[in-house]
Formats: sequence, structure tokens, C-alpha cells
Amino acid sequence: MTRLSVLAASASGLALLLSTPALAQSSDAQAEQAAAVGDIVVTAQRRSESIRDVPFAVTAMNTETLNAVNAGGGDILQLSGRVPSLQVESSNGRYAPRFYIRGLGNVDFDFTASQPVSMVMDELVLESVYLKGFPLFDVKQLEVLRGPQGTLFGRNTPAGVIKIDTVKPGDDFTGFGSITYGNYGSTRAEAAVTLPASDTLSVRVAALWNHRDDYINNAYDAPFAKKDGKDLGNFDDVAGRIHVAWAPTDRLSTLLTLQARDYVGTGTMNRANVLTKGSNKLNDNFDRETVWYDGGRNNFQKQQTTSQSLQVAYDFGPATLTGVVGSFQGWSQGDGDIDGGVSAGAPAGAGYKTPFPVESGTLSSDLLQNTYELRLSSNGAGRLGWQVGAFYWDERINLVSGTFDGVGGIMPTKVTDIVQKSDSWSVFGQANYQVTEALKLTGGLRYTDDSRDYHGRILVGTPANAQGQVSVGDEQVSWDVSALYEVNDSLNLFARVASGYRGPSIQGRNLPVLTTADSETVMSYETGFKARLWDGRARLNATAYLYDVKDMQFTAIGGIDNSNRLINADKGQGYGLEIDGDVYLGAGFTLAGGVAWNHTEIKDKDLLVAICGNHLCTITDPIVKVGTSDRASIDGNPFPQAPEYSANLTLSYVRPIGDDQELFASTDWVMQKDFNLFLYEAVEFRQDANFEGGLRAGWRDLNRGLEAAAYVRNITDEANVIGAIDFNNLTGFVNEPRMYGVELSKRF
Repeated sequence: MTRLSVLAASASGLALLLSTPALAQSSDAQAEQAAAVGDIVVTAQRRSESIRDVPFAVTAMNTETLNAVNAGGGDILQLSGRVPSLQVESSNGRYAPRFYIRGLGNVDFDFTASQPVSMVMDELVLESVYLKGFPLFDVKQLEVLRGPQGTLFGRNTPAGVIKIDTVKPGDDFTGFGSITYGNYGSTRAEAAVTLPASDTLSVRVAALWNHRDDYINNAYDAPFAKKDGKDLGNFDDVAGRIHVAWAPTDRLSTLLTLQARDYVGTGTMNRANVLTKGSNKLNDNFDRETVWYDGGRNNFQKQQTTSQSLQVAYDFGPATLTGVVGSFQGWSQGDGDIDGGVSAGAPAGAGYKTPFPVESGTLSSDLLQNTYELRLSSNGAGRLGWQVGAFYWDERINLVSGTFDGVGGIMPTKVTDIVQKSDSWSVFGQANYQVTEALKLTGGLRYTDDSRDYHGRILVGTPANAQGQVSVGDEQVSWDVSALYEVNDSLNLFARVASGYRGPSIQGRNLPVLTTADSETVMSYETGFKARLWDGRARLNATAYLYDVKDMQFTAIGGIDNSNRLINADKGQGYGLEIDGDVYLGAGFTLAGGVAWNHTEIKDKDLLVAICGNHLCTITDPIVKVGTSDRASIDGNPFPQAPEYSANLTLSYVRPIGDDQELFASTDWVMQKDFNLFLYEAVEFRQDANFEGGLRAGWRDLNRGLEAAAYVRNITDEANVIGAIDFNNLTGFVNEPRMYGVELSKRF
């Protein structure tokens, strides 16, 4: 607890230091009234409240920020680094993102993999990575809840929750339309409208079309490649949503939601030999607009998802009863040249050669997820507030995977058919009590029962007719206790102790290899402050935290056999400091940003993992011989995809020009530093620092709701390595290229 004490003292000291100017000033002493930054209302505890009254770290992103990062065709991956301690990445293109909070996450690319970061959209959990890539449009607010959320949000939330609330129907006829056009034929069209049908019935309809042309040439003379043309990089993402709100009485309200998505595009662009042994920098083999693929059929992807949900709330007076039921269905298909190059037998000068070709993908996948929740919440502003509820979730996924010869063969050499069924039920409760006018205590408890059943078989390939079957299950109790103390109107202090839980996992995509991982449990401690400074002109939040993970789940991916195995480490630990806020600087300038220091460490002296094939990389871990194979000891290593340092910064400027018109400009930057791509440490696969910046500027007419802007994303055209393949060559993949264009929107 020594580290926690030091961190707590640091956070408290910083709070008092920064709050002193606010305490010393008075409105009478101000020669000029500063523009207030405004309060932020969140629903992190499933009730609307000021963000300063939430006793743990939460950051909210508004529509303006989301629109800026989505310009140029950006998707949910663009959230990475925009919030302290948040990392987002994917090796599956645009439809299976992986989230990490405070270093906790899962690098497994499989659709059946679990994650310790949960996503909740409009009260419904999106459990599978399959669903978490649903495009962001017509969003009212996105909240990132850091630290275990095992009481109100349940299983698989030991790292935190990404909570998304879309715009709901209202009483007025309102809406907007926007269109963006940029390089590579990038086009994003979004529209939404609220249609009040009567005093009790209202409808919100929203739609999105996101498109990009092919801009990458497959320079290898493959049968599926265009001759001297552009083959890869495109996508078409079409999505729609309908909300129907009906409130027949003052006490009863209902919300019916229908959603759909149809996505076709290019998957991750693996690029062979773009790293050189002994260096983590891209070499001269890297070319943004050229690859050499003899397999993968241009790395195509397809996905379709639909969902239906119904929320019903009845106000009894002292309490409100809320029921939520939802269902998601999905289908996908895709393929990829995994090695990122051509086979050793390809003609001379035909591209970047790899020791052996690897091509694999999803022949077909079908997903069905159902969720049911019933909760009763107290009303009123009394000293005691409470909520109790029950939750049930079930999922069935059928995944048919194919492996090909890697040089363009049509028929798969191996076909694996797996079915995984999962279900979870829980009961929960939370209560808060206003002990004094300044002190509020909150506590919660949740009991969860999980089960997961897997059955897989090899339909084509070796070993013929191999099958695997396994079941796992567990039951756990999660809890949290927190205190919020209001020092004055400008400063709140908080402290929280919370436990988290991720259910047992199964990994059987690579039959006959079948692995499981036991449940992991997290105990977290955090303390910090939330302050409004300088007469409301600034807002500052800081959190110091420490967490310990028991039986931590990891996925060991790669090695010379290109395997995908689940393992448990005895322990894992993370601690750090997060600071975020914003300030009105005067003269139309506003500065917002955040920084985070996250230290993570694997603690297991006996844990060994496979290393890069044929020692193509420079291992810095101790090497242990196991039979004829070399293994790396990863005790003391950081968690994979866990930057030790991260920061984000946005500077905005607004200048009124009369008649309710104004000019505006903003620039935003993110940085992530010092993180491993894999469990083992290697010179080539440890990233020193990645950064990206953007710029948006334009004109708006507030009276008529018109806005015109120009934008640039990745303004310096950084090529940042965000992932790698290690089994037979130094293959890497990178971030999006520089995107620029113009945008026109109208609100009414």
C-alpha cells in the first residue's frame, strides 16, 4: 500500500495547490467576467448527475469532439488516446476493435474472445468485439468509466466501461444533415431528424454512409489483383437507427429502438519486412500505397448486424421500475494475407518474400446475443438513494474459419467449425447516503453466475475429423465502496475501493489446440479530486490509482507456430496517475486535454511464452529452453498494448463576426509512449512514441444552423506501427494516412 499512499498524497496535494487560486478569488475581484466552461452531466451511475459528483474517474466526450475525430472516415479506433488511459486498436480492420483502460485489455483477435472493457450503448451491453465496431453517429455523449464497474454493469468490466448514449426523440421538430468529402474519395454523409407525431409519441431517425475508394495497389501479379490499379483500402459502411418514444401517461414511458449496419471493406494491411532486425522503425520497404500480396483476395471484409430493443419505465412515485430487453444478430466474412508478402518461390523482383505463406479468414460467422434487465431505482432528493436489479445475458456464435495455401488457391486447406454458447445472470444493488451536507458514501454489491460451452471440429484438413469440447463456468461477487467529500463549491475529493471480475475464457480457433483461462479478479484503489477553478473558467480532475489482478488472463499470439493460446499469470499490477480538464483562456481560446502515467507489470516467475519465429527479432527477455523450443520469461514485463505515457491536447478558437456568425478553428493532438506489442519484449516490437494531430477550421451561422469547415487528420502524415505479425518475418501494420477535405452541415 506504500505506492497507493504516495499517489494519494500526490493527488491531494495537487488538488489543494490548484484550488488555491479559486478559493482566493471572488467574482467581485474580477475585472472581466470569464466565460464558464459549463457543467457536464453524466449517467455513469445510471442516473443523471454532475460529473463532479461521481466518485470515480470518468471522462465525457461530446458531439463536437466525436465529429472532429470522425472526419475523413474515422471510426471508433480514433478514440485511442483521446481520454487518459484509453487505448483502442485492432488487427481486424474496422469491425472488431479492442479496448484497454489503464493497461487492462485483451489482444486476442478472435470473435469469441472476452475483453475486460465493456461497451454499453443505450443501456444495452455489446459483449462481443463483433458488435463493438458499430459506427458512431447521432451520438449525444460518450463516457469512459475507468476502473472496475462490476456492480452496476457486471461481468467483464474489471478495467472499465465505454458508455454511449445516442440522441433520443424529443418534443420538438429538430434534426441535422452533414456531408464530408476528402482525398481518396472519402465521403461521410450523416442525417437525423426528430418527428413529434403527437403529445405522447415521437420518432428519431438517423442514418450514416461512410465511404472511401481503394488507394493501395497490390503490385504482385495475383489473379485477383487489378493490373496497374488500386486494389485495397476501400470501405462502404451504411448504418441506420430508429428510436420510437411513447409516453402515454406521466408515469409510463417506452423506447423502441431498431438498428442495422451493412459494411463492406478492406481489412488490416499487413506489410511484410517493414521492420529491420534490431530496430522498431519502419524501413524502406514500407510504402503507404503499395503492398505485395499473393493471397488474401485483397483482404476483403463483410459484416451485417441488426438489433432490436425495448425499454419500459414506470414511475411509482417513490421509485421507478425499468425493464430493458434487447437482441443483436450478426453475420460476417473475410480473408487476409497474414504474412503480408509473397512466398519464397515467387519470381525474383515480385515483392517482399516471406519464409512461408499464410492466408486465413472467416468463411462465415453468425452471432446472436440477447440481454434482459430489470431494475428498481429510488426517486427524489432524499439522503438515501438506491437501486436494485437483475440481469441476464446469453450469446451464441458459430464461427467457420478457413486456412488457404497462401498463394491464391481457391479451396481452403483447413476448415474449422466452432460453436460457443455463453450465458450469465446476476443480481445487484447499490445505495448512496448523504451522511452530512458535504460527505456522501456509496456502496454496491453484485452476484454473477457465468457459464460458457464450446464445441469445435475440423471439417477439412489435418488432423481429420478432430474435435474439441469444453465447458467453463464460475460465480463471483463484485463490490465497491466510495466516498465523495465536497470541500467547497469548487472542489470535491473522492476515494474508492472496488473489485472486478472477468469470466473464464475459451480459445479454440486453432484446433486441435484448445486452451482455457480461469476467471481473473481485480482489486482496485483510487483517490482524486474534481475541481472547478478560477471562477468557473477552468475544470480539472486528477486520479491516482493502484490495482492488483489475480489469475490475470492473457492471450499468447504468434511464435513460430502462429498459435493463439490462453494463459493465466499468477498476478498483474498497475498503478498510475491521470489528469484531465479544460480552461477558457480568454479572447476566444479554450484549451482542453489530459495526461496519464500507467505502470503495468506481469508477476509470474514461471510464465513462459513463444517468441518470434526463427529468432527474427531481438529478444530482451531471459530465454528458457523447453524441449527443442525457446521460450521467453515475461515476469516483470508490462502488459501488451499498454502505453506507459499518454497525452491528448485540443486548442480551440472562436471569433464572433456579427449577426450570430463566427469563425472557429481547433487543433487536436494525441501521444502514446513506451508500449509492447506482445507479451514478450523485443527491440522491434516495443514502440517508443506515436503521435497524431488534426486541424479543423471554418465558419458557422448560429441563427440558421449552417456550418462549413475544412479538416486535416494525421496532419503530419505519421506512419505509426500499431501492430505486428511475428511468426515468420517482421510484418507490421500502421495507422491511417493523412486525410483532408471539406464539410458542410445544416441543423434545424
